[in-house]
Amino acid sequence: MPSSPDVALGPDPLDLEAFRKNGHALIDWIAEYLGDLEKGPVCETVEPGSVRALLPEFAPEQPEPFEAVLADLDRVVVPGLTHWQHPGWFAYFAAGSSPAAILGELAAAGLGVVPMLWSTSPAATEIEAHVLDWLVDLLGVPQDWKTTARGGGVLQSGASLSTHAAMVVAREECRKRSGAGAETMVVYASREAHSSVEKGARVAGFGRIRLLETDEAFAVRPEALSAAIDADRRAGLVPALVCSTVGTTGTNAVDPVRRIGEIARAAGLWHHVDAAYAGSAMICDEFRRHQDGLELVDSYTFNPHKWLATTIGCSVMWVADRRPLIEALTVLPPYLRNAASDSGAVIDYRDWHLSLGRPFRALKLWWVLRCFGAEGLRSMIRSHVTWARWLAERIDHHPRLERIAPTPFALVAFADRRGDQATDALVAKVNSVGRFYLTTSEVHGRRFARIALGNTRTTRAHVDDLWDTIESNA
Repeated sequence: MPSSPDVALGPDPLDLEAFRKNGHALIDWIAEYLGDLEKGPVCETVEPGSVRALLPEFAPEQPEPFEAVLADLDRVVVPGLTHWQHPGWFAYFAAGSSPAAILGELAAAGLGVVPMLWSTSPAATEIEAHVLDWLVDLLGVPQDWKTTARGGGVLQSGASLSTHAAMVVAREECRKRSGAGAETMVVYASREAHSSVEKGARVAGFGRIRLLETDEAFAVRPEALSAAIDADRRAGLVPALVCSTVGTTGTNAVDPVRRIGEIARAAGLWHHVDAAYAGSAMICDEFRRHQDGLELVDSYTFNPHKWLATTIGCSVMWVADRRPLIEALTVLPPYLRNAASDSGAVIDYRDWHLSLGRPFRALKLWWVLRCFGAEGLRSMIRSHVTWARWLAERIDHHPRLERIAPTPFALVAFADRRGDQATDALVAKVNSVGRFYLTTSEVHGRRFARIALGNTRTTRAHVDDLWDTIESNA
């Protein structure tokens, strides 16, 4: 046979000394990127397809030097980004980040473990359980939610998946109790609830979802829930789950958790609480009144990756009793059997959510809690709330602007009194400056603007600058 032609091999992608050098270069690049963000716009201007046009048609056959790979962050990636870490980011909600979280994510990637079972990485499982038990104390939620009690916490990739998991459990509990099929079951939530509630109801196969009327503060009306449950039962349907929201996406409305919990308990419904954004604020005692009644809750979710300086992919889900969760989600093939699991003495987090594989999410949260300390996180959240309320006061005293909802946390919802077009035009003018990014939404048929504080790099000076820009364009 003819000999193969010589192939010129490039750099070894598994060379650890090169990895060490390249890792230093990447950390330097990230530090410079974050340090220089304020000098550029929040949103880059690109046309559809312009980023792909910079990429070669085919994947490389030979290894490329890391210098070329790193250079393409500047050439290809950054010019096509919306910069969520920019201190002028006030859109949607913040995407939490901090050096501690970034380094924790890097360490977790370096370890490369898959803690689906206790036995597949005992340290990852036990750190996750312990850190989420820390948060039980830090956020003042019921002690029964600790893994050392009958409940427990697990880290999901996002609040949407936490809600979807809760719905699967609620469906199974309702089926066992009533014998009904999912197609006859009903889910209840506020009209202002996150879209993940409706999507989760579809994913879990529920036959109906009732979006309930809200009051003047956009919180769900308990009497609307009671009436809907009664009407559905008369129609032969089976009420299964109600979702309360603490801090809705649009206006940060707070549903009456205790009253909804009382109704749910009396009617035999699973009660889930979505506190994706506002849950982080509960690390401060003064905000906990907004979630009074948690002892009547079956499951709860919040996102440290929104407002606790932790990078995305870190959502806490707590359950008051882990038995229904594990029973609903456990499927045990022979290849996952092991002595530790059979002993019943360990947590196997694969039984706590819909996926099998999972990363070591707890490492970055553990590092954030240690590097900031609870007081550091409280100080950040209190600053954001103080600045939001200062903005709210400015808007209240402005002749052409008005708040359309209360400001219980750090989101300010406001509109131009002259109407929807004026509101949209104001947001467009503010965003066109390049230093800020706001988004709009709609409630009861009215357009409004949202200022959502929560970015770890936003300062009071950025908030002052934002207000000056709004005032000069209103």
